[in-house]
Amino acid sequence: MFRKYGLTPEESKPVVTAPAATTPRAWIDFMMRFELGLEPPDPGRALRSAVTIASAYVAGGLIPLAPYFVAPGRARRAGLPLSVVSTLLALLLFGYVKGRYTGTRPGRSAWQTTLIGGLAAAAAFLIARLVT
Repeated sequence: MFRKYGLTPEESKPVVTAPAATTPRAWIDFMMRFELGLEPPDPGRALRSAVTIASAYVAGGLIPLAPYFVAPGRARRAGLPLSVVSTLLALLLFGYVKGRYTGTRPGRSAWQTTLIGGLAAAAAFLIARLVT
């Protein structure tokens, strides 16, 4: 980390060892901020983050379940293909939007998200089949 500021390994050794030995907490804070680029978490955001994650989890879980809610009584098996299609379309859309907001190519982000999410969903489905 200190090489990018022009220090040699020999020059940076005392800079690293002294604070690490004398004030470990300050050294951890320094490393978190300057090496990893992380700031201490804001305790006031914990509830909002939890609600956001829970809401996204519920909304994401409803997408593959929605076809089963609308499938007629005996045609529940028709829900599976509709569930697969709706899930893949949602993954494509999510990946595209994610690409737009993160600065990556939206089309590539869409396909990557669909591939990874689709494989994860297929693995979960197969594991559930094996267990039941």
